[in-house]
Amino acid sequence: MNAKIIANGILRAVAIIVGVVLVGWFFYKIQSVLVYLIIAAVLALLGRPIVLFFRRRLKFPNTLAVVGTMVVMLSLFLGILALFIPLVAEQSKNLSLLDIEALKGNLNTLYIQTLEYFGASTGSVNHLLDESNLEENMLQGLDFGFIPNFLNTLVNTLSNFSVGLFSVLFITFFFLKDSKLMQNGILTFVPNNKETNLVASIDKINNLLSRYFAGILLQLFILFVIYTISLFIVGVENAIVIAFLCALFNIIPYIGPILGGATMIILTMTSFIDADFSTVILPKAFYIFIGLTIGQLIDNFFSQPFIFSKSVKSHPLEIFLIIIIAGLLFGVVGMVVAVPGYTAIKVILKEFLAENSFVKKLTKNL
Repeated sequence: MNAKIIANGILRAVAIIVGVVLVGWFFYKIQSVLVYLIIAAVLALLGRPIVLFFRRRLKFPNTLAVVGTMVVMLSLFLGILALFIPLVAEQSKNLSLLDIEALKGNLNTLYIQTLEYFGASTGSVNHLLDESNLEENMLQGLDFGFIPNFLNTLVNTLSNFSVGLFSVLFITFFFLKDSKLMQNGILTFVPNNKETNLVASIDKINNLLSRYFAGILLQLFILFVIYTISLFIVGVENAIVIAFLCALFNIIPYIGPILGGATMIILTMTSFIDADFSTVILPKAFYIFIGLTIGQLIDNFFSQPFIFSKSVKSHPLEIFLIIIIAGLLFGVVGMVVAVPGYTAIKVILKEFLAENSFVKKLTKNL
């Protein structure tokens, strides 16, 4: 092997590394566009049955069927958004009537009762708090300059949301209008001899992901029913809206149920903020906690195993590891897209590397 061959090999390796870095940088810069495409693709999968209903049952032309589907989906979105207006108004009213001094007294009574129950003295606990300067640090940390910053952030968020919503609706329209649009776009980068494999992969991915998202909707509906019953039993106003919001948090694996549960308990407590803390608020919060526990037990031992085994054909432990790894690498977004992304990768591996022994074992259930 002469020096020229070695030099060419080094240059080729450097070129490949530079190319990979540039491609990664490019995708990083357009990550918002990729998110829009993913959301639009999911909406297209969910809206496809509606389009087929309009075309086959009502004999609508394709474009009119797509427009009708978009109107239905947008109406559902706006209807769900409108449900939260009474909730926000009610919680704002409750917080405006909040008696801070009475709340501090209730919390202090609860604090003393808790210490007495566990056999601790207030003196020892207060000594620990004094040593840590917790109260002083909390007071020093209060900065009312966050108000203009919050307003600026809110304006920017609303602006970005408007742009994102328009982009998603625009892309979704064309995905629904031409179901092969994304497929044809991907095929332009694939060699002719691999097109058949890719088409088969896309069809199978669409089938599996359609079942997966349908399973997610079933999962959220079950939690919504359980949460609604719990809130109605306790007597919380706007129970349906709160239950819907907290069930929706479960889209985020593992973290979502914690956020949803905390939100439900907090909203329950603020709904009775003018009542006695120890005899009304705490018992009601405890009953809601029981409802949350029942919902999560049903979700963890029935809903999720059913969805993962029947829709994406993966073992729950396999899914657990994939979600954790995706969360560590890409955060919350990674946890949300981990299962669909992993399913797509498995299908592609099965189509293109079917003879590989590792791929055979990994995709034996597909």
